[in-house]
Amino acid sequence: MGEHFFAESFDRGTFDGSVMMMLLPTGKWAVEEMKDSKLPGDKGLVLKSKAKHHAISAQLLRPFTFDTKPLIVQYEVNFQSGIDCGGAYVKLLTQTPDLNLDQFVDKTPYTIMFGPDKCGEDYKLHFIFRHKSPKTGEYEEKHAKKPDADLRTYYTDKKTHLYTLVVNPDNSFEVLVDQTVVNSGSLLTDMTPPVNPPAEIEDPDDHKPDDWDERPKIQDPDAVKPEDWDEDAPAQVPDEDAVKPDGWLDDEPEYIGDPDAVKPDDWDEDMDGEWEAPQIPNPVCEAAPGCGAWKRPMIDNPNYKGKWKPPMIDNPNYQGVWKPRKIPNPAYFEDLHPFRMTPFNAVGLELWSMTSDIFFDNFFITNDRNTADRWATDGWGLKKAAEGAAEPGLATQMLNAAEERPWLWVIYIFTVALPLVLIVVFCCTGKKSPATPAEYKKTDEPQPDVKEVEEEEVEEEEVEEEEQEEEDLILSLWSLVCHYLNKSLFFQLPERRVTERKVLQRERKK
Repeated sequence: MGEHFFAESFDRGTFDGSVMMMLLPTGKWAVEEMKDSKLPGDKGLVLKSKAKHHAISAQLLRPFTFDTKPLIVQYEVNFQSGIDCGGAYVKLLTQTPDLNLDQFVDKTPYTIMFGPDKCGEDYKLHFIFRHKSPKTGEYEEKHAKKPDADLRTYYTDKKTHLYTLVVNPDNSFEVLVDQTVVNSGSLLTDMTPPVNPPAEIEDPDDHKPDDWDERPKIQDPDAVKPEDWDEDAPAQVPDEDAVKPDGWLDDEPEYIGDPDAVKPDDWDEDMDGEWEAPQIPNPVCEAAPGCGAWKRPMIDNPNYKGKWKPPMIDNPNYQGVWKPRKIPNPAYFEDLHPFRMTPFNAVGLELWSMTSDIFFDNFFITNDRNTADRWATDGWGLKKAAEGAAEPGLATQMLNAAEERPWLWVIYIFTVALPLVLIVVFCCTGKKSPATPAEYKKTDEPQPDVKEVEEEEVEEEEVEEEEQEEEDLILSLWSLVCHYLNKSLFFQLPERRVTERKVLQRERKK
């Protein structure tokens, strides 16, 4: 296997001396195959319980010390039943004199926490390390920036994914999923909060003076309300130009009691009061422009000005936004080598999950990238190949998709027929170009004069233009077809189609 500090594939099928179950109360763990395993005999560690704390840990072959070689941590996760809310991250437990794996809990000190975590629609991939202040000796968690990549697929496709963390002595780091980098950066510049605190901080004892004026604008103290300003004028007034429409029924009410309504048999006038038929629109008013007392419509009052307020002017006493003065930071330090973290000598999973059957496999910790890649090829690489071989072929996927969406048959036929039609049109409508004077063989036959040659050249140009128009038309039609097909199920990723099909099947069963 090469140089390594920890390696566990669980293929022995039992917990041995290097992997220990923790004291109760904890959730249940098991070593077993995946529910839908494509590799018979391949076993892993499975989190079996819902809504419980789970803890399990193991000792390294020897402590890992951060010196001149990188740290590589990798392991596999498969959310067999999806994941509603819970984590699948690993902790590298700090080497301390009082470390007791039998008492492994969430408060147990760790050096690095790494791996996937999800709750609701928040998909995370943690990389956190605890940094020790060289000045105070206190530890503080440093969180890597959020990956730019979309992580949703890794949590929903129910496939086995390989999670890898690489931390280098030059303070750079990489986070990979399935051997593809999804996040990278520097321990010095891409962690929150930063490793090194600011050289200056705001003075906590500095307070804003009572007469400090932060108002950039104030009301003009010299402004006076105009004498003709009417604050009582209404915002709207009746439209004096409006005229009552012809046929308006002034004496007819807009609503009348329903003549077909009947008082309920259990109506008690002593308890419920006098019964009245429910109101309905007056049918007489349907053919008229309106019923009831006509009122002029309201319009905006051109004389409305509202409440008068003095205009705003620049504040002559404006002093800007007050800020406390800066003072030297008493906790300031400069650590240019944050890679030199606290050594660790154990690895553990300390998790809470609302979903069971989370599958873990092939934990590996080393300081050699090539060794980690070989381990990944011999473990996750086989799973990936087996899962890929088990996926249905393109023809089967198309047929399955058409069973759920019959309209896709139109797309399939259109996809096959249209290229054939375009090829026939392209091949059968071309015209043969006339020969040029240079193509004539040497002969004693009379040759066409210059005028005839010019006419033939013009005809040749026209033919070329027609052919170019045909090509442009074909390309336009083909582009339209491709654009439409790209939006159809036919061109979706296989795993997305399979996922959608399973969702539809579940919905039909419900």
